[in-house]
Amino acid sequence: MTYEILYPEAFPVVECHLEKGESIKAESDAMIAMSTTVDVEGKMDGGILSGLARKFLSGESMFFQELTARRGPGKVLFGHALPGGILDVELDGSYGLTIQKDGFLASTQGIDISTKVQNLSRGFLSGEGFFVLNAKGRGTIFVSSYGVIHPINLDNGEEFIIDNGHLVAWPDYMDYKIEKASSGWISSVTSGEGLVCRFRGPGVVLIQTRNPDSFEAWIRSIVPSR
Repeated sequence: MTYEILYPEAFPVVECHLEKGESIKAESDAMIAMSTTVDVEGKMDGGILSGLARKFLSGESMFFQELTARRGPGKVLFGHALPGGILDVELDGSYGLTIQKDGFLASTQGIDISTKVQNLSRGFLSGEGFFVLNAKGRGTIFVSSYGVIHPINLDNGEEFIIDNGHLVAWPDYMDYKIEKASSGWISSVTSGEGLVCRFRGPGVVLIQTRNPDSFEAWIRSIVPSR
């Protein structure tokens, strides 16, 4: 399989070229267009329990799309609903990728997606809930964002503070903890930041330049309530 991320700076689309027999797994409703040689099916990766966990625990779709070139080579175009970026991440099997809610878009064969339970305090305080997605295996995974995806590279022992609403994905071996944005609770709340995540390197944390929860709150503020 070969692929290209088209229009990377504005409303990107992934164009995949599949050889006969190859398939790609994508989030429900991600497919935009496809060749007539390609079939699309809804599947629950890992069985019904995994599907239920994604739906009711992490807030993701219960089903994935599996797009397979059955009658010869074919092309697939897929994207995501939010106005934001798409980034390809190569996994070599030595570690997994932790992905926040709505961050998974698609993956090649050889990647398994499961629901991961966060530390109780992390899940309670982070605003992302107790459950996130974990991608493991060998292959390519496509993550999506609201706004542009920006990588933050941390050296060994280096620490960086990130607003939890801007997180997209990070290696599952990285250590992080939740803390107040300021020294006191009143200052943290009045600053508009509240709680943040302190990551410790080495590793690369992927963030999104816009916060979807903040945008949703802004929309609610200007739409008259009934």
